[in-house]
Amino acid sequence: MGKKKRAVKKGKKPHKNKPASKKYSKYKIEGNNITRAPVCPRCGPAIFLMVAKDRLYCGKCHYSEFLNKSSDKSGSQSDNKSNGSVERGE
Repeated sequence: MGKKKRAVKKGKKPHKNKPASKKYSKYKIEGNNITRAPVCPRCGPAIFLMVAKDRLYCGKCHYSEFLNKSSDKSGSQSDNKSNGSVERGE
């Protein structure tokens, strides 16, 4: 009978640190006022929403709000660009 083949040990993988959270970037100080980034209405005030060009998104509960969804595609789009308001269906 032949010898058993052993698995080749590759050694330990190098430890990689996780990037630090940047929660300080979600707050802005303007004079004596502190403004916060948008928070998730489902998860509560501890979870911030990701801001994309056309929507707000929660990575925890997958909640999303769409910004400035224009009903006509051929209309003037310069009026609707990045003013930060949320369009609600009426």
